[in-house]
Amino acid sequence: MTSTELSWLLTAVRRGRVLTVTGRFRAPRSLLVRDVARRLASNFCDGVAVVTVAEAGGVRELVAALGCVPGMPFLPYGTRDAASWLAERDMLLVLDGVDHLTADTLRWLRELLAVAPGLRILAAGRHVLAVGEGRVHRL
Repeated sequence: MTSTELSWLLTAVRRGRVLTVTGRFRAPRSLLVRDVARRLASNFCDGVAVVTVAEAGGVRELVAALGCVPGMPFLPYGTRDAASWLAERDMLLVLDGVDHLTADTLRWLRELLAVAPGLRILAAGRHVLAVGEGRVHRL
């Protein structure tokens, strides 16, 4: 990756709401989104939460995984409470493996973006994260 491409990615995350890094191979996608997150951590008052999405990533599993992220403050129980809590944050949510997200989880993420103006999502997967308008970077 060139410095110009990396600069574009960093700017796209800071200015946009959703950016998906796509490509055939998981390792390069994962390494890239984690590197971008590390470089941008200081840009977000509430930091960065990196979540690896396992098979059948439902809303409860995503919220539980967020609660286990090192350095992440305690999340309230329940998905509605978690959305309310996240709505007040200025943070970057990195979702690695978005191909495993369920339709309910995608709907929850759309609702979350609608109520959380300070939330940015950086996603990695074979396919684009389908939560509304967003940019795509193909590897």
